[in-house]
Amino acid sequence: MPRTKKPTKVKEPIRLRTKVLADGSKSLYLDIYRNGKRTYEYLKMYLIPETDRNARQQNETTMAAANAIKSKRIIELTSGEAGIVNHKDKVYLLDWMQTYKENQERRDKKGISQIKSVSHILKDYAGERFTLDRIDITFCQGYIDYMLTSYRPKGKPIAASTRNTYYQIFNGALNAAVRAKRILRNPFNEMDKSEKPKMPESVRSYMTIEEVRALIATPMENEKVKSAYLFSCFCGLRISDILRLKWKDIFVDNGQYRLSVAMQKTKEPIYLPLSNEALRWMPERGDKTADEHVFELPTTVNQLIKPWAKAAGISKRFTFHTARHTFATMLLTLGADLYTVSKLLGHTSVKMTQVYAKIINKKKDDAVNLTNGLFD
Repeated sequence: MPRTKKPTKVKEPIRLRTKVLADGSKSLYLDIYRNGKRTYEYLKMYLIPETDRNARQQNETTMAAANAIKSKRIIELTSGEAGIVNHKDKVYLLDWMQTYKENQERRDKKGISQIKSVSHILKDYAGERFTLDRIDITFCQGYIDYMLTSYRPKGKPIAASTRNTYYQIFNGALNAAVRAKRILRNPFNEMDKSEKPKMPESVRSYMTIEEVRALIATPMENEKVKSAYLFSCFCGLRISDILRLKWKDIFVDNGQYRLSVAMQKTKEPIYLPLSNEALRWMPERGDKTADEHVFELPTTVNQLIKPWAKAAGISKRFTFHTARHTFATMLLTLGADLYTVSKLLGHTSVKMTQVYAKIINKKKDDAVNLTNGLFD
């Protein structure tokens, strides 16, 4: 009797796997094998220890959801939907970066020069004919390592903050590729947080209230520059926004002076109330028209203010931007809440303002610790 040949078991292109975590739970992820390459998609779903019936039911629900995602991914993988680019429609990585840059320019987004820099790095790292569909977690890890160990634009390593910026830009470009259905997923999302570049803790120089008093009391050769710096101390505007400020941007609303400005860096419009201290350092309008600038300043502002600070007894790092930091820390020191200060600065997120809160907390810690050792 002839032997019956066992049917060949078709290997699944995607398998659902688990990873045991330290707390005893299991993380669910997809093991994806495509075109000779293996990638992983962590589902952020977890099986908990089955200590009772409720736990078992929860795990059954979780497994059902995970298997549904797995089935969807298999369909996407085999049918070419949701961003799987077929071989006749491959897109080169550098072409996509050019498309991404043009899209950002049309939306009037900042960081266009950094996108160009990232494109140069990717050209050096991967070459001109690397296709978008070949990007996987190994490629992304290599991109980060390349910036850390090999990329030397001026013969020296790039700063950690620059490396973080270049990571964020490439990550944004890949997210845009997912939305445009050019790739299935962004491999950066599969990486552990510890593998990604981090923004170093920002060290921000600012003037204390006593130092601002010293600056006010100290004469300066160019009084217009002095007034502009102190105006910034009491309203928080950047030098770029002060230079663009026109008389038509300032108005009175129910007795309160305000200014309306679209911040040059973030493009965010803000309506900023002006305190009496801020108004004190504004020049007289005289016969100037609404379209004329409020402040007329030389291009060497930062060079001019350094001798002034030295004469006032200030030895810390001193640039015009310290006035903006001074405004933020002064308000927080005097009791203003973080959300309000964030809005006054024109920040798009409170997270951007939290660095100032850390400064204030450090001052509180230092104040409390002044008593240490006094009663030993």
